Parts: sequence; C-alpha cells; structure tokens
Amino acid sequence: MTYQQLIDLNYPPGSARRVIYLSHCNAVSDLALEIARLKALPLDPEDIRAAAMLHDIGICLTDAPDIDCHGSEHYLRHGLLGASMIRQAGLPERWARVAERHTGAGITDEDIDSQHLPLPHGSYMPETLLERLVCYADKFYSKSGDMKRKTLPRVIASMERISQSTLDRFMKLHMEFGTEGL
Repeated sequence: MTYQQLIDLNYPPGSARRVIYLSHCNAVSDLALEIARLKALPLDPEDIRAAAMLHDIGICLTDAPDIDCHGSEHYLRHGLLGASMIRQAGLPERWARVAERHTGAGITDEDIDSQHLPLPHGSYMPETLLERLVCYADKFYSKSGDMKRKTLPRVIASMERISQSTLDRFMKLHMEFGTEGL
C-alpha cells in the first residue's frame, strides 16, 4: 500500500473531510519541504512528503464534526490512531512515528498527568529530524478557518495557551527550523 492509497481509503473523493485533509497536509508538506531545502537538511524529499501527508491520517477516527470527522475517539488521540493505521497498512515505521509524535510540540508523560490528557502514559516527543520537522511545520496550519499560514506570533500564542513547557518545546523547534518569513 502507498501513502496515497491509505489516504484514499479513509478520505473518500467528494467528501469535505478529504478537501480539508488534503489542503492541510499539502500545506504542511510544502512548508516542511521548503524548510528542508533552505536548511539543507539531510532528508529525502519523498520521505518528508509522505510523512507530512500522513501525519494526521487518524483524524478520520475522531469526533471532530467541524472538519467532517465523525468517529468516536477524542481528537487528541488522532496521532496514536494514525500511527496504528500506518503500521497496519505496512508503511514505514518512521512515518508512523511522525503521526504519533507531532501533536502540540510533543507531549510528555508529565503533560498527560498535569493536563489530564486522554492518552496512555508515555512520551510522544518528536525525536528524529523528520519527526521534529513535520511537527514544526504542522504548527503553522490549521484544519479550520481560512487555513492560511499562521504568523509566528500566532503560533507562539497558541503554544503558550497549552502550557509554558509546550511553548518552550516549540521555541526549541523554531531555533532549529525557523527561517526568514516564519
């Protein structure tokens, strides 16, 4: 199975869910590829594209009617759900790990406890270069509203609303991947 086949299977043509999903993931992919080029990152562009296109695959299983997702799971679980879908499809583990670890600026076991998050205990922190890159690029695009690229101050404000530690982690990613214009 290819990453596009997994998308097609879960995001049917003609659905609002597909339009929203593809718009978001294409934008994240384009930004991640732009950053990789500008920073001369030692990553395969096809790997970046596939991981970025799959990072949110699990949203279809969540209860998020505003983005035409009518599953039963809490939205915050979409990374775990997506990782499971990617693994079950026999796609590369590195793509599953991107899905599993891209939420927020990563999620720690302490975050799960202190914020009472609906996740099993564990660390969902982006570790590899690919995981960190897609996590960072994702913060600049929403799946609702006008879906235009967010400004850096807007991203910072949204990370700060989650927690100071989330903002600190995002700023570390920004130091690694930030470029002129972001």
